[in-house]
Amino acid sequence: MIQIPRDISSPRQPTGLRLAVSATLVAWLGGCATTPQPDAHVTAPVPPQYADWFDGGQPRTLEWMHKNTVEKAQQLLEQGRSQQAIAELETLMQKGLPKGYYEMAKIFDQGKGVPPDPERAARLYSEAIKTPSYITGNASLNLAKLYREGRGVERNDVLAYYLIQQAIEEEVGPRAQAAMAELLVEGGNGVKADPEQAAALYRRAAEADNATALEALAKAHGPGGWLAEDRGLASQYAQRYAELLEQDARAGDVGAMNQLAGVFAEDGLMGNQPQRHMHWLNKAAEAGDPGALSRAGRALVEGNAPQRGLAMLEQAALDGDTSAMETLGKLMLEGNANVPASPERAQHWLSAAIAQGSVDAQVTLGRALLEGEGLPANPRRGVELLKKAGERDDALALALLGAYYLGDEGHASQPMQAREYLERANELGHPYATQQLGQMYLEGNGVPADGQRAEALLKDAADQGQTAALRMLGEAYLEGEVLPYHPSKAEELLTRAADAGDASAKTALGAGYLEGTLQQRQPSRGVALLEEAAREGDAYAMVVLGRAYRKGDGVPRDLGKASEWLNRAREAGHGSAEDALSRLRYDQGKAGNINALVQAAEDGHPGSMARLGEAFLNGRGVQQNLGAARSWLQRAASEGHPGASADLGRMYLEGKGVARDPARGARYLQQAVAGGHVGARGDLGKLLLTGEGVSADPERGMRLLEQAAARGNSGARLALADALLEGEHVAQDTQRGIELLRESAEAGNDYAAQRLGAAYLEGKGVEPDPQQAKTWLTQASEAGSLSARTLLGTALLRGEGGMSVDAARGRRLLEQAAEQGHAGAQATLGRELLRGETLGQDLRQGADYLLEAARKGHETARLALAKAYLTANGLENANREQALLWLDEVMDGDGEMAAQTLHDLLSDQDAMQALQVASAER
Repeated sequence: MIQIPRDISSPRQPTGLRLAVSATLVAWLGGCATTPQPDAHVTAPVPPQYADWFDGGQPRTLEWMHKNTVEKAQQLLEQGRSQQAIAELETLMQKGLPKGYYEMAKIFDQGKGVPPDPERAARLYSEAIKTPSYITGNASLNLAKLYREGRGVERNDVLAYYLIQQAIEEEVGPRAQAAMAELLVEGGNGVKADPEQAAALYRRAAEADNATALEALAKAHGPGGWLAEDRGLASQYAQRYAELLEQDARAGDVGAMNQLAGVFAEDGLMGNQPQRHMHWLNKAAEAGDPGALSRAGRALVEGNAPQRGLAMLEQAALDGDTSAMETLGKLMLEGNANVPASPERAQHWLSAAIAQGSVDAQVTLGRALLEGEGLPANPRRGVELLKKAGERDDALALALLGAYYLGDEGHASQPMQAREYLERANELGHPYATQQLGQMYLEGNGVPADGQRAEALLKDAADQGQTAALRMLGEAYLEGEVLPYHPSKAEELLTRAADAGDASAKTALGAGYLEGTLQQRQPSRGVALLEEAAREGDAYAMVVLGRAYRKGDGVPRDLGKASEWLNRAREAGHGSAEDALSRLRYDQGKAGNINALVQAAEDGHPGSMARLGEAFLNGRGVQQNLGAARSWLQRAASEGHPGASADLGRMYLEGKGVARDPARGARYLQQAVAGGHVGARGDLGKLLLTGEGVSADPERGMRLLEQAAARGNSGARLALADALLEGEHVAQDTQRGIELLRESAEAGNDYAAQRLGAAYLEGKGVEPDPQQAKTWLTQASEAGSLSARTLLGTALLRGEGGMSVDAARGRRLLEQAAEQGHAGAQATLGRELLRGETLGQDLRQGADYLLEAARKGHETARLALAKAYLTANGLENANREQALLWLDEVMDGDGEMAAQTLHDLLSDQDAMQALQVASAER
């Protein structure tokens, strides 16, 4: 070892071993004044350019020469006269005194009356330790912190290690021990981890009541910590940590108050203690800390004092707290039950936060302006803000930009630009960007189609919770184009997505079961899934059902039901509903003589022009020709035909045969409305209500829907009812929503009657009324609604919702629904017949019903049968999935054989008892 001489009066002379630590630290404390050498924890030596920080030299203690100057500088800082304090300390620096450099470094490190300048602080700390003095240890420790954090200097864990080692040699004490422990817990770049050594250092520091060590040990011994879990020990350390903080907090330390609030927060070391959490937050706020004021305000807004919380947030924002500005902006933008939306104030506070450098505010405001949510749409400004956030690697901003450039609403799609943003967001780990990128490679949108890349990306997105990615993968396996055709994978993925609530996945799965593109054709299960998706608003599910009933594909041919589903799809705005309806009209013999229609149109008859345009639009009686459709419809519209204007409006709204132009579409719809077209009134009302592609005008949208509903438009009436019941885009008005449902139901709409009956049965939006529930469910049931029949039958059988029990009628209704394939009715009958309480016990028939319900995917029926299987085979504790796989194998086989297998199973008394118990669970 090369030794560098050090002045014998240096305070860095050997002091003896004071820590029960490793042999390495013994060497630190017992050696002579030398440049530190690599040891068991580091392999690299001190870089030569930093050797003078460690090589000793002539000490400069001379405290009497600068004590008064330092005290004067501190007093000036307390008075807010930072520049004068700096001038005082510069006199010490001019004399080369380490204390002057050290005190000046702290000013710029901590931002005492000046903007923080960690780079300058690092230079000053380094000057302070070049000459040994009594502040060498503390200066070394502070400089090590900057190197650990990479603040003002390039991060260098090895140099930080040597600086902390020097602080320990200088007997800085527990602070240095805790700093070294923190470094050794996980190691760093060039520093090897040593958890055992770290734990010993932390314990020694904790014995001296070092708060950092106490906090670290409380976390380390807690759940998921890096030491053996010991809740009792963790609690002891946490309690001591809290007591130390409380001493400082009661002495006026605002930082301690904030830390105490965190200790008692929901995820704090002392567990969720709301009163103590709010107490210390309020104390910190009262002491003038804007951050604490902001956090307290946020908690009160979310709690039971929103107005007080709002006032606190506004005060914190006025005091310059960026987080408070962000919170206020989001609150005012979205609004809630306690805080009304205020677009102008939202934009004000978000802009103020942006001026303070908030990326989060940039993204929030950019997204709102881009999508026109809560604020008038301003895509240009929104994109500008998101790009600025993207330049700072904000993943959400990049994902939103990718989505924007992929779309074509109000601008030309730019897939290459989209791909660049999405690739960056994907690298930063944003799951939505990963999903969008996977979809690009799946569809070959702006990139060559690449099934392997698409599959990897979509699987990654799905693993991160993106349900739509599961659906996309399932559909791709089902299509067999970019990815190989694999129906079993498709079924598994689509089922997972459907179970997670994805209505489009339910549609894809239902269509697969109905049309036979999955492994097993299961029409009744397919129809059940499609009806469920349609009830959830998926328009394509309505189209698939309509086509199936028109063709008699998997269901009995029923042109009435086909018309009902396709009209609902058209009202829901699905583009293919028009074409399907034109084919239905042809089947119904309503197409007419196309040649006569052409002649009448050419003769200038507006109605014939409109009908011919519709024929070309839908390919009804002629080959579809969207250009000819637009031409004839425009001629008819110019003659004032409202139906033609309505069709043109929908063409521009849907981008069908024309560039999508919602504003132009709205103008055509307005013409149709002026001409008295009821359907256009409803379409324009829905458009203005949501503001999709046009400036939203909820008030006018509601007025148009009200007018269309008053003129008998069922789609408008139901849209109006939904808006009022759900409170989307407008103030919630459940009473009015119920009234509209009643009007539709009284007009013969069985879906409205079913919803109304269910509302009275369950007391949703109205007081429960069993008689009203019975009346409306009866109407819907008699109109053919199997779901209404099942609801009513179950309620009569069990006396639910206060309805008088009528077991005979309830059974008849359930049997009717079950015979037509309704899984819920089959499952209910199966359970009741097995239990034998409301109905006479019939084990064989009950089991048969359960089997049929299970075939359609009814979950409780499947689980009941699976439990019976487990019990019969002595596998009560076996994997449930194993039983369900057995059940699928049975159900996929021959029907009579499946029933016989089930009956054989139920001959086992234990299995029968298990099935009865499981069936009683609802």
